Amino acid sequence: MMIRELKTFICVARRGTFAAAGREVGLTQSAVSAQIKNLEDTLGVTLFDRTGRAATLNPAGQRAVTLAEQILQLFLRMGSPDSANDFHGALRIGAIATVQTGLLPQTLVALKTRAPFIDANLVPGVSLNLLSQVDAGDLDLAIMIKPPFSLPKELHAEVIIREPFVLITSKGTKGSDPLQILRDNPFIRYDRSSFGGRLVTQYLREQKIHVNQTLELDELDAIVKMVHSGLGVSLVPTAGMWLEHAAEVRVIELGKDTFYREIVLVAKYLQRHAPLFNIFRTCIVDVLARQPTHVRKPFK
Repeated sequence: MMIRELKTFICVARRGTFAAAGREVGLTQSAVSAQIKNLEDTLGVTLFDRTGRAATLNPAGQRAVTLAEQILQLFLRMGSPDSANDFHGALRIGAIATVQTGLLPQTLVALKTRAPFIDANLVPGVSLNLLSQVDAGDLDLAIMIKPPFSLPKELHAEVIIREPFVLITSKGTKGSDPLQILRDNPFIRYDRSSFGGRLVTQYLREQKIHVNQTLELDELDAIVKMVHSGLGVSLVPTAGMWLEHAAEVRVIELGKDTFYREIVLVAKYLQRHAPLFNIFRTCIVDVLARQPTHVRKPFK
């Protein structure tokens, strides 16, 4: 059986060089080269056009990589339990703060019900750090804000939630036009270095609004408390625990100018058919199906 060679082959195809693939799978460049040569000798075909350090799939390699992925998927299914009670092992889950207080508790309850012997380990963090940990193999999956850039080829991201942004103000703030309110009042900014904060910056730029910024922070619950205290207005996504206290502030929808924060489930490309990943994903699907569709749109 050449499962190791197939995994290495797919990794080289996605990374583009033997050296990069070696770092991914924990092998030296020469060990990667030996595995690829062994695979090519067994198949009787050359899979890559080698130019300098680059390894580019030739026509035979392009056909083979699709088949190799199918073989690995079948191999993973061989180890799938016959029932949920047969699921064992640790699942390392990364999650941003609003997911920890919103989607994740119900999902973990569903996971414990379906597969009581899975040990779920929760790792909190911001989206960029969680993405790096999945890429490094320190996390099995992460639920985070969709990055404003393309993911590495070896990672797979699936949008699970679209959260609309709204304008929030104190109860005493006058006016109903969100754009005019933003122009007239101090602004509490969702940290512009975060993925969600970048969406706010983009929105303000598109609307040609120059805000009078008074604070900048990344914690949504803290932003809402600042707004409630009368320190300013803010643009925040409809997510997290602050929604339980939404009556304490004015919530103004943005209408035709509404923009969204997308939450994605991220994992290694080759892990998306693994049994533990699939049962966790199923739990998310079930939980989202019970959420209000005007706030959260379940994925298929």
